[in-house]
Amino acid sequence: MTATAARRVLARSDEIARIVARLAHEIVEPNQAQEGLVVLGVRRGGEALAVRLAAEIERISGCRPALGFLNINLYRDDRVTHELPDSQIPVDVSGRVVIVVDDVLYTGRTIRSALDAVTDLGRPAAIRLCVLVDRGLRELPVQPDYVGRFTPTSPNQRVKVVLSPEVSASDEVTILGHADADPP
Repeated sequence: MTATAARRVLARSDEIARIVARLAHEIVEPNQAQEGLVVLGVRRGGEALAVRLAAEIERISGCRPALGFLNINLYRDDRVTHELPDSQIPVDVSGRVVIVVDDVLYTGRTIRSALDAVTDLGRPAAIRLCVLVDRGLRELPVQPDYVGRFTPTSPNQRVKVVLSPEVSASDEVTILGHADADPP
């Protein structure tokens, strides 16, 4: 990216809060989704979103879903790091509806790794994908079930999500770079 790369705000805290509320409603609409629901945030990007989503699901349905976090690094095929904390899975996922949560869906590789991690834990009744931003440009055939915002981008752009577990004035989703910028 050049030093004069563009920065475009996609959403701020009030809009992000509305998106989370809408996603929670979409998740709990099916009758069986409220019982035995497990929300798993992909470490790092999906953690804060998963916490907010679980709280919103509880607020609208009265049922608190099991909340956990996945460290998918051991399942990655495109990079290996071991600096993230281990997974925290509070319940057996077998027979349950699992919602895998991440902030941005891009190539699909993170989600493929998350699916491998979840199926190593047991056999869920169903696995659904919830993302705050779907930026397109997939390398793998992965499609989200719940999307906060679809925003087509170029490979030279980056989507940055700043999100705390609770609503904060500093919450923001931005696109950095130009569609025709040089790769970083």
